[in-house]
Amino acid sequence: MRIKCPHCGERSLDEFSYYGDATLRRPEVNDQDANLLAKFTDYVYLRDNPAGQHQELWQHQFGCRAWLVVTRDTNSHLMTEVTAAAQKGEAA
Repeated sequence: MRIKCPHCGERSLDEFSYYGDATLRRPEVNDQDANLLAKFTDYVYLRDNPAGQHQELWQHQFGCRAWLVVTRDTNSHLMTEVTAAAQKGEAA
């Protein structure tokens, strides 16, 4: 597999590190929320295993070190979009 870094161009998958689902959002901390522990447990440990289009967070570890959001089809591994995470509003 090859990933097209928006900064460096197309590179081997070996230069990148996978960090998981790019759509996950950290739960808001609210001391009054009785389910806060359960929400954080779900956030840390539970992951979907989607079939089809999925947004993933990657880092160009051995290149420009940029954080990227990769839209990939999990059935075919076809990457349809690669953007800088900062452009997607991700905290990197």
